[in-house]
Amino acid sequence: MTASDRGVLPRPPALHRWLVLLFVSLAMFGNYYIYDALNPVIDLLREQRGFSYRQIGMLSTAYNVAALLVLLAGGYIIDRWGTKQAITVFAVICLLAAALTAATPHFETILAGRFLLGLGAEPLIVAATTVLAKWFKGKELSFAFGINLSVSRLGSASADWSTSFASPLYTNWQDPLWLATAVAGISVSAALLYWMMERRAEGRFDLGTTGKTDKLELKGLYSFSASYWYIIALCVVFYATVFPFRTFAIDYFQQAHGLDREAAGILSSLLPVAAIFATPLFGLWVDRVGRRSLFMAVGSLVMLPLFLMVTYLPPGPDVSVSIPFIGGAQVPLTLLLVILLLGGVFSLIPAVMWPSVAYIVDARRLGSAYALMTFCQQMGWAVVPLVVGVLNDRFQAGPENPAGYTAGMWFYTALASLGLLFAYLLWRTESGPGGHGLERLTIRSASADG
Repeated sequence: MTASDRGVLPRPPALHRWLVLLFVSLAMFGNYYIYDALNPVIDLLREQRGFSYRQIGMLSTAYNVAALLVLLAGGYIIDRWGTKQAITVFAVICLLAAALTAATPHFETILAGRFLLGLGAEPLIVAATTVLAKWFKGKELSFAFGINLSVSRLGSASADWSTSFASPLYTNWQDPLWLATAVAGISVSAALLYWMMERRAEGRFDLGTTGKTDKLELKGLYSFSASYWYIIALCVVFYATVFPFRTFAIDYFQQAHGLDREAAGILSSLLPVAAIFATPLFGLWVDRVGRRSLFMAVGSLVMLPLFLMVTYLPPGPDVSVSIPFIGGAQVPLTLLLVILLLGGVFSLIPAVMWPSVAYIVDARRLGSAYALMTFCQQMGWAVVPLVVGVLNDRFQAGPENPAGYTAGMWFYTALASLGLLFAYLLWRTESGPGGHGLERLTIRSASADG
């Protein structure tokens, strides 16, 4: 089909766009559940398999190393194969990875499973992001990103909630991971549904295009602006802080604060739960008021003291937390407030950061931009779990020595301070004459310009 042929086709109606969002988000739900399913069994791996914190960190790092190896090629594959084929292939890889992780008690096999998951999960995220940018640019893009992130994080929350609704499985480390393998089937089913829907839409609607992805050669990186690189830097330190903290959070709440597994799981789940509700609201808000770089700076400022608060402030009285259909728990007030604030940050920054790239990068390079952004994200994320694991082992962190976790919390704080610096530099650039409109563009102004 030629460009002129596409020009006479109508854009997809709203129903089609929202169905695309539903299927892509369900694919991401299963993807996030698989990744976070390891978190509630960390103590079981240490008790039943004798794993050290360093080995736990290696399981997380293996995922990131695999993602680093595949992401650049993944961006090329997405543009070469098309999003519908790419999403399905990567979802199947995630399913196989989940099964391999649960299959045997050997550290090397579990490590291989996490490595395989990295080969599928992160390119799946890039493919999903590219789909939404193609179908929703100029049509509530930030809101669509927010909904997608909310459903994805429901997968993370569900993995935490499994300590309650699937508590009988937690007599051993293996059964919860087999449950994750079953959930992985949701990703594959949703990906196939998206494939069928896009095939039906081809030739009937103008689906737009993100263009052919350029190869990410060093000589071409100069074409990205300073604002893009500040977003990259913020992305790196933000995810290198929040995701490793979530990896160890349930175990940390158990060992350092004396919570049982169900209470720790419910408390940990409040971070993605807060994001489930707040992310689309932040996205909808920013679509209408702009000020994207300012909001990223505010979120970075709020995150800065949180890890020191959870370390040094008194725990406060226990308060009741109840999640309908899941269960309830008594948790310390200080921990609850910190997790809710971190959940707000976890909602605000991604809801603004990812769609901002679509406004500052040429559409022909959007797939490359997102692939590079995720690639850089993985570089920072790969290092932090190993560092935290080594710090926990070196300072003999555990229930007999809760102070051993303090060094890791200071490390998270140092990363958060870098995030605030990069967010400030982005705000200063976008507030000046060289800005791309992140401070002023709203959905109304974008529609008028279009």
